[in-house]
Amino acid sequence: MALVSFHDVEKAFGTVKAVDGVSFVIADGEFVCLLGPSGCGKTTTLRLIAGLEKPTAGSIRIGEREVTQLAAKDRDVGMVFQDYALYPHMSIGENIGYPLKVRKVAPNERDRRVAEVSEHLQIGDLLARRPGQISGGQQQRTSVARAVVHKPQVFLFDEPLSNLDAKLRLEARSFLKHLQRELGVTAVYVTHDQAEAMAIADRIAVMHEGKIVQIGPPLEVYRHPATTFVANFLGNPPMNMLRFQVHSGQRPSLASDAAQLPLRAETAAWLVADVGEGGELIVGVRPEHLRLEARATPGTLSGEPYAVETLGPESLVTLRFDGTLVTVRLFSDEPPDVDSVVHLGLDEAKMHFFRTGGERIERA
Repeated sequence: MALVSFHDVEKAFGTVKAVDGVSFVIADGEFVCLLGPSGCGKTTTLRLIAGLEKPTAGSIRIGEREVTQLAAKDRDVGMVFQDYALYPHMSIGENIGYPLKVRKVAPNERDRRVAEVSEHLQIGDLLARRPGQISGGQQQRTSVARAVVHKPQVFLFDEPLSNLDAKLRLEARSFLKHLQRELGVTAVYVTHDQAEAMAIADRIAVMHEGKIVQIGPPLEVYRHPATTFVANFLGNPPMNMLRFQVHSGQRPSLASDAAQLPLRAETAAWLVADVGEGGELIVGVRPEHLRLEARATPGTLSGEPYAVETLGPESLVTLRFDGTLVTVRLFSDEPPDVDSVVHLGLDEAKMHFFRTGGERIERA
């Protein structure tokens, strides 16, 4: 077990910076997810930890060792790839034991450790089979077994569940979280699936264009997104984003051509202090923090219905408001009866405020 630290790490491919000045520390025994869209630099960051890529600048440490220029075989990490990378001509037992074989572990000890880890992962009865003879979920467990059999300091997971069906993916992510807790090993997990990251991570590092734009516990990042990018990426459906102008004075409010929302004087004051009187800002509201209203009142958003989606225990209602789509999540298994106009209520306490450039406006 060991901590992992990056200090001002960069990785360039020609003129493109895949990783741009990234710094972080992952504590010993911590499970951290690198989350972001394709091309954001998360897999390159993982490969830098593994030693499969060398940084253009900066330094990397695993435990007490500086490993920036160290070869992958000398870093004592176990990696699980997206396609599992099992050798098709080897048995499951041979695949699991291969890391021990290349480290010249004695055959008896190798067999003992393969049997131990395969039983732990509930694939002990599959050791004589080939990868093509077992299911995707069993291949995923085999790949994990191969990564843990030599007891590495750090686990590295590169979207290991993306090839599994929805039901198996839910089971597998619970299994991986349980295994990491049980072994107490440091883990770094790459995914573009925000639900997966929320479910398994101790902390999430959201990446965008080669940078970490926010890092923190899942609920903290969800409840207090640092930018509109984070707010939109973390959440399904994503946060609603609405443009308003802020006004203080006798009737503090957020105003647009389509609505006027009253504000507390204190809130209006610190927003005006940041963007100016009449200044434009972005108001973010999570779909679960909106509610359907029977009629229009001061502070409601009204618009034409666009879609109603029934999702078992909840429903999503989307309306057109001021040129954009706004979605409300209703925790009900009865689809609402939507009239010609939909009215949505929202509470100031659930609003998030951002500058038009995307940065969060913090309360003064």
